[in-house]
Amino acid sequence: MVMERGNTKHGPRLDGEMEKEVRGVVQGTAGGRAEEWKEAEPAGEDQPPATIHGGESGAQEELSRLGRHIGPSALPGDREALLASARTLGAPDDVLAALDRLPEGTTYDTVVEIWDALGQQV
Repeated sequence: MVMERGNTKHGPRLDGEMEKEVRGVVQGTAGGRAEEWKEAEPAGEDQPPATIHGGESGAQEELSRLGRHIGPSALPGDREALLASARTLGAPDDVLAALDRLPEGTTYDTVVEIWDALGQQV
């Protein structure tokens, strides 16, 4: 036997308001429980607090910038492979000029090795 509860409609206005209230939960948009995983966990007692933007030093930002213009498939690679990758990824002229200063015949396994070869320090 199926028990009917009667009309579940509340009227167009109230139905619209109720729909807005649960939209975040249903669709996983702002305010819904589906986004709780995106929140950063607090730092442990022995850890420095997390920073989001502006936490990198100038040298670290430049190292990151260099890394963004060297594709993973270019490593390990020599100067020519790194330059080709950087051109493909639309690297700015200063990054291309820096890579062009690398010695010929040397293969680099990581961006940090490239950074060191350019005489930079983090």
